[in-house]
Amino acid sequence: MADNGQFFTLKEVFQGEEIEAIYRVARKPVDNQEEIDLSQAEDPMARMGQGFCPAFNQRTYEAAPGIICHQDVEVVLRDGCKIYTDIFLPKNLTEKIPCIVSWSWFGKRPGDGMSEWQIMGVPPHTVSKLAKFESSDPAYWCYYGYAVANVDVRGAGHSEGNVHMFTHQDREDGYDFIEWLATQDWCNGKIGMTGNSGVAMHQWGIASECPPHLACIAPWESTTDLFADSLFEGGVPALSFNEFIAAQVTGLGGVDDQVAMARKYPFRNGYWNDKVADFKKVRIPVYQTAGWSHFHLPGSIRAYVQCKSRLKWLRAHRDFEWPDTYDPQNLKDLRLFYDRYLKDIHNGWEMTPKVRLDVMDAMDHDYAVRRPENEFPLKRTIYKKYYLDASDPENLTMRDEPVTVESSVSYEGATREDGYIDRVEFDMTFNEDTELTGYMWLRLWVSCEGYDDMDMFVNIQKADSKGNWIPWLTLNEPHPGAWGKMRVSRRELDEKKTKKYWPVQAQLREVKLKEGEVVPVDIAIVPSSRIWHKGQKLRIQIAGNYIREGWFEPLSWDVDNKGKHVIHTGGQYDSWIQVPYIPTKISEQFAKLGMEFTDDGYDYR
Repeated sequence: MADNGQFFTLKEVFQGEEIEAIYRVARKPVDNQEEIDLSQAEDPMARMGQGFCPAFNQRTYEAAPGIICHQDVEVVLRDGCKIYTDIFLPKNLTEKIPCIVSWSWFGKRPGDGMSEWQIMGVPPHTVSKLAKFESSDPAYWCYYGYAVANVDVRGAGHSEGNVHMFTHQDREDGYDFIEWLATQDWCNGKIGMTGNSGVAMHQWGIASECPPHLACIAPWESTTDLFADSLFEGGVPALSFNEFIAAQVTGLGGVDDQVAMARKYPFRNGYWNDKVADFKKVRIPVYQTAGWSHFHLPGSIRAYVQCKSRLKWLRAHRDFEWPDTYDPQNLKDLRLFYDRYLKDIHNGWEMTPKVRLDVMDAMDHDYAVRRPENEFPLKRTIYKKYYLDASDPENLTMRDEPVTVESSVSYEGATREDGYIDRVEFDMTFNEDTELTGYMWLRLWVSCEGYDDMDMFVNIQKADSKGNWIPWLTLNEPHPGAWGKMRVSRRELDEKKTKKYWPVQAQLREVKLKEGEVVPVDIAIVPSSRIWHKGQKLRIQIAGNYIREGWFEPLSWDVDNKGKHVIHTGGQYDSWIQVPYIPTKISEQFAKLGMEFTDDGYDYR
């Protein structure tokens, strides 16, 4: 072990590969925190209680009317490591009840340091101070006959050891905790897990270990491949947000430093692969949500599609994760799910559509809300290609058929000193109402004038007939649209994982560009669902950095851009976008009968 006071390293085995893992020393708990009010902190994430650790205090007390809390309960894991949990129970229990687990390093009692919860998009006092960040609220669930366990995982708070973020160690610890919980004298032996974002991400890994008493999970918004979805999405490094997250952790030991590991191991290896759950092993009931607007989106859909449970449900929506989590309608929906699989109440939950989709339109208006579907991607999808055409610099467009004339257009790759991001935009007008739901695939032929690499950022947008951008809103902010990223030196694909609708980068090495070399790149566009009305334009926006203003999360990308980025179209450079066109359900049903549905009625073909 090497230790410099701020970081230390340990040799560990990940996926059969011995790797030197880097840990940052966690910030230490401060016992005298009675006077702290996190709601007054300048840091918006501190105002939401991330990493707060109140004094160690083993006791049992009435945390709210009718709710008992067993605080700082010790749990011993298989290797002897001691972790601590707060368990909230309804007062005066007369029967055994199930338990909902919140598993993360965020701090199991952050409300102790707050005058009120400060959760963006959620009105004050909606969530009680008993709740853990991004987790179930005991002041809701205990009144409906559930226990809630807020856990400080290994290394967090006063729990022993080092924080392992989404590794095999974390999965094994979760298994041990669930099996311990199931033996408690108040428990009916059925355990569920819930929570959004970071609290959701752990659930897939623990569920893949198949603890016998884990009855169901509800991972609401869950990045499920840290390397591909966050740190190196499209191959472009994005380290600042993850560095910020690691700095929030309070504990007695170290914190798995994913940013330091990204700098040391910038390509896939056993360490990164160890953080991806084996979704195929998950066979218990699953209720997954996915927000069209946030970076958890691709991981949420991936896990849902790949898991093998026959009892799985997906709800995809336009909202940000926090208001969606605490929306009363959604809480009732989740309670039906838990009542069915944690209490064995036959309440008709199975009649819930397997997939429910919000089909977005413009601003805060949805074309369809919770539209029922049977699967995702939709079986009735028709994949269409539109070919980019740069022959007219004043009218960059797309066409239904391959373009014969070779041409090109360029933009400055680097962001200007005044912050302006140069861009190009290809527009195409729809001559009928058109729904695109699912995955898009953008194939571009590119070269760089004056440099050997390119970082490319793509937004898929909607514009009106005059070319004015029509965004959708998230937290009342205009969203740039379904996105994709590409570091051109990491363009090689993983052929085994690539689907007909979704390219997957291998990210095992980099292949730099040669001067004047034109290469194809395959850019995965995250899933989305949106309607374009007749006369509106499909727009592909391409730039050297992400174009978004005013967003509260500290997201940034370590771009490596110099010179001009050139996009080639036509002839041998068949740049195109493949889109998931969705015929209406009624037209599909008529087609099966050999009939055609029209606005005026229907005709036999």
